Amino acid sequence: MTFPIHDGSPIRFPGPLPAATDVVVIGAGVIGVMTAWHLAERGLRVTLCEKGRVAGEQSSRNWGWIRQQGRDAGELPIMVESLRIWKSLAQELGEGLGFRQTGVMYLAQTEREIAGFEAWLPHARDNGLDTRMLTAGEALGMFRGAAAPWKGAIWTASDAKAEPWVAVPMLAAAAQARGVTIVENCAVRALDLAAGRIAGVVTEKGRIAAERVVVAAGAWSRLFLGAHGVKIPQLAVLASVAETGPLPEVFDGAACDDSFALRRRADGGYTLAPGAEHDFFIGRDAFASFGFYLPVLKKDFRSTHFRPAAPSGYPDAWGTPRSWAADQLSPFEKIRILNPAPNLATLGRVQDSFASAFPGIGRPSLRTAWAGMIDTMPDVVPVVDHAPIPGLTIATGMSGHGFGIGPGMGRVVASLVAGEDAGHDLSRFRLSRFTDGTKIAPGPSL
Repeated sequence: MTFPIHDGSPIRFPGPLPAATDVVVIGAGVIGVMTAWHLAERGLRVTLCEKGRVAGEQSSRNWGWIRQQGRDAGELPIMVESLRIWKSLAQELGEGLGFRQTGVMYLAQTEREIAGFEAWLPHARDNGLDTRMLTAGEALGMFRGAAAPWKGAIWTASDAKAEPWVAVPMLAAAAQARGVTIVENCAVRALDLAAGRIAGVVTEKGRIAAERVVVAAGAWSRLFLGAHGVKIPQLAVLASVAETGPLPEVFDGAACDDSFALRRRADGGYTLAPGAEHDFFIGRDAFASFGFYLPVLKKDFRSTHFRPAAPSGYPDAWGTPRSWAADQLSPFEKIRILNPAPNLATLGRVQDSFASAFPGIGRPSLRTAWAGMIDTMPDVVPVVDHAPIPGLTIATGMSGHGFGIGPGMGRVVASLVAGEDAGHDLSRFRLSRFTDGTKIAPGPSL
């Protein structure tokens, strides 16, 4: 399989579609895959439906970081659990995951950033992390040939990395071996309701009877849920990423400042991305949710490139329908995989920043560039909660944090669906926070 995954990529999980199951999970990104995995381990019959390909969207297009560092206080205990699960997955599945604990470092260019790092340290201590502050000299000493004027850094040696577009399909195959039925190229068009509660789903290939459904559809979750009267203020931002060919090793882990982010890959190259820049398509959902996003807009306005309209067929494109009949072609079949064009100007600035930081290497050439649509929420933490429709659970809005936290969050969602104690305080992720008068409090911008 080549990267990025696209509509023409081979179907690896053809089904077949069952007539009935215990739980239907909508969306085969890392959250959907790991939710299905943990549900199957509880002895439940699980069907995972994916309109395109497993990990075709953001779950294969992210940076490949598995980080505890910088997490929102509500996410951090789940992320600590997730790292433990990643370790067990690596033992079971082998080196193909690309899992290695090589550390994550955030580099400060200003004293204000240093203060932000220091303010997060109590969360690290409360959760038993090995996070520590580094002086400017210590930070430079962690790299080979660095010449950037960093003022210091925050460093978590136990944080890790993996190869996203390889790892998530591997996890899907392991979930299938545990009994999960995975059906690619199978869009769920609608929920099937009886007496106001879940009775199944209607897919493009037929109906599946089920009493429980999980929506883990990433950037498509708002569109799907909205068609059933469930409103969430989720939007999507475009994040551009690129990879280099093999380069001399400057750092074996993952690191970033405001200008660029890097991760050393298993093939000897680097995955590069902007440290803060992203693009945002303005659509109907953006106008409807403007008030919710004011706090985070004030923080990120200068790093956001606004575009007047999304490509045709995207979840918040002006012409995308908000409702459709279950026996009609749905928006999810019109675009199987979101494959937006990367912002090459942004990536050009990343190349320049890398060259300034590592003058001995210079401006790296890019072998491949791509982009993904990150499902995000106004406070940059997800919605993980039961929906107002009995039998429906929502797990979306991972806000670019989903790859690393996926195994642990999948366990949490499976516990919710199974009616068990989730083992963590999930109040930060409740759906009602957007309607009960709670002040929107964005998570740490680390």
